[in-house]
Amino acid sequence: MRKSLQYPIGEFIVPKKVTEDDINQWILDIEETPALLKFALDGISQQLIDTPYRSGGWTLRQVVHHLADSHMNSYIRFKLALTEDKPTIKAYDETAWAMLSDSTQLPIEISLLLLESLHKRWAYLLRSMSSTDFEKTFYHPGMKTHISLATTLALYSWHGKHHIEHIKLVKVH
Repeated sequence: MRKSLQYPIGEFIVPKKVTEDDINQWILDIEETPALLKFALDGISQQLIDTPYRSGGWTLRQVVHHLADSHMNSYIRFKLALTEDKPTIKAYDETAWAMLSDSTQLPIEISLLLLESLHKRWAYLLRSMSSTDFEKTFYHPGMKTHISLATTLALYSWHGKHHIEHIKLVKVH
């Protein structure tokens, strides 16, 4: 069966029930994402860094910088939801951000370092949270819904894997 180029590991599915084991696995995924990303990028040529993972898709450079942008936003959303009552988060246009010069021209090493530090802080914060904390929500104005921190954690566990797989798709072709 041929992998979808847009969703090589499948689309994100909101978990219906979340267990403590799920939470622990997703935190581990957050913790491991920077190392897995570096491993996926190991040995990749500069030419491939500027290659889109699919027709009409972002280059690998944009994907790496997008991971930093997206994960920084998510970390802030966690902190907002932990310190405020159902805050409305700021949505952003990820496609427009990916077209900015810092995403199209800067070396990927800058975002790799950022992700390494960010994920250490994020995992530390996640491990300090109670099961009740994971039930806290924020309001996403673009989606017009409240989203729990457990669902957000599941999403970002998936998100890192999703984009790492995009890199692997380019690397093998």
